[in-house]
Amino acid sequence: MAEIATIARPYAEALYQSSQADLSGTSQWLDALGAVAGNAQLLQFADNPKVTHQQVFDVVSDVARIQLPAPAVNFLRTVIENGRLSALPEIAAQFRALKNAQGGSSDAVVYSAFPIPSSSLGDVASALEKRFGRKLNLTVQEDPSLIGGIRVVVGDEVLDTSVKARLEQMKVALTA
Repeated sequence: MAEIATIARPYAEALYQSSQADLSGTSQWLDALGAVAGNAQLLQFADNPKVTHQQVFDVVSDVARIQLPAPAVNFLRTVIENGRLSALPEIAAQFRALKNAQGGSSDAVVYSAFPIPSSSLGDVASALEKRFGRKLNLTVQEDPSLIGGIRVVVGDEVLDTSVKARLEQMKVALTA
């Protein structure tokens, strides 16, 4: 069986080429559909041979809770009819990567032990953009196991200034 990334690539590239006029709008509805399609129960429902394509489409569009524009409806129908619903999260990720490459930016996930106030998030974003040398699209997630500080993941790069990481460094130094 082909790998999901290989299956998703032509869909992501075709969608990227056809939506040049509204990349951010397309990204919004595609991310919403990708999040819905990542649900294991939905995929099990879609794989049931007694379920029609229309039923799967209705469930996905209802769960997404967004008004889908005509291109989104056509795209979702094509994905469902071709049996590629399970590839939709990867399609969304590859589309986002193409969009970021055009804009010279990257997605970044900031893990923090505590909520970061929106007033401080701008300062954090500018410091991180300077550190990584590019525009970053930040997503913040709480991770109480960090104890304090932040951990930033940008693609395959990681910046870990958390208390947990420092304690691990001390542990390694003391046991060496």
